[in-house]
Amino acid sequence: MGRDYSFLTEWRVAGTVDEVKAVLGDDDWAAVTRWWPSVYLAMTQIEEGGAGGLGRVLDLYTKGWLPYTLRWTLHVTEPLTDAGYALEATGDLEGTGRWTFRQDGPEVVITYDWRIRATKPLLRRLSWLLRPAFGANHHWAMRRGEESLRLELRRRRQTGAGPHSPIPPPPPPTFRWLIRQRMS
Repeated sequence: MGRDYSFLTEWRVAGTVDEVKAVLGDDDWAAVTRWWPSVYLAMTQIEEGGAGGLGRVLDLYTKGWLPYTLRWTLHVTEPLTDAGYALEATGDLEGTGRWTFRQDGPEVVITYDWRIRATKPLLRRLSWLLRPAFGANHHWAMRRGEESLRLELRRRRQTGAGPHSPIPPPPPPTFRWLIRQRMS
């Protein structure tokens, strides 16, 4: 129990399920490092997978607000459909995640059910003490994700013709000096 976490996150974004799928299930999964850079620092595809990404395997280097990073592998266990998709995590985090999508008028309701166990030594050893901080770190990361997804959807809707209002860049990662050291 001490190192097990269960998070249920709900986002609401203007758009369609197809638009959300195009971002969250982008064939270039490494694009997430561009549109959600506050959390996804690096991503390498290990296995391509089949239709809807089923079987795709990605090596991830991620972080939240707190000054630690995580290395883990994402395995797509259910293909991307209009209803969502599912994944399994191994590495510094082990468990399952399920993204679901539901159109609600002009918005898409996106739910992420993330059930994981902390296996990184720092998290495993300190979960009993820092559980609230680790939970707050996850919630911070997911708020950045919703903000970044909104910006990315706006960016993808812009066409080449005519004047556009500038779209700000997504929020950057915290403690960038720490990240540069560890990625080298």
